[in-house]
Amino acid sequence: MAGIIHTDAEHGEALAALDRLMEIDPESDTPEADELQLLALVIEDYEKERFPIGLPDPIEAIRFCMDQQGLHQQDLVPYFGSKRRVSDALSGKRALTLSMIRALHDGLGIPADVLLQTPHGG
Repeated sequence: MAGIIHTDAEHGEALAALDRLMEIDPESDTPEADELQLLALVIEDYEKERFPIGLPDPIEAIRFCMDQQGLHQQDLVPYFGSKRRVSDALSGKRALTLSMIRALHDGLGIPADVLLQTPHGG
């Protein structure tokens, strides 16, 4: 029976048990299916605690958004105010201002908590 994972060794054992159950591919509403679901949950909980994933760098998030939406630097002028500000911000020479953060959040949907961080390079 699955239990709370406290150590890396227990994590390894839980992963092995999960693999064995996935190989069996149990029918729904069986004890094995319940065990598989429980193992997946406790493994996920342990991994979130042990291996947290931080927020992306604000500039990397802007660049990712640009890539996903097919935007160029010139397309960001409405959010930054000028081509120079866009260039300076994306190169790390200028910090994002609160008005830029609001505009990027509202216009491009980039989460404010990502944009409010200090860039990794700065």
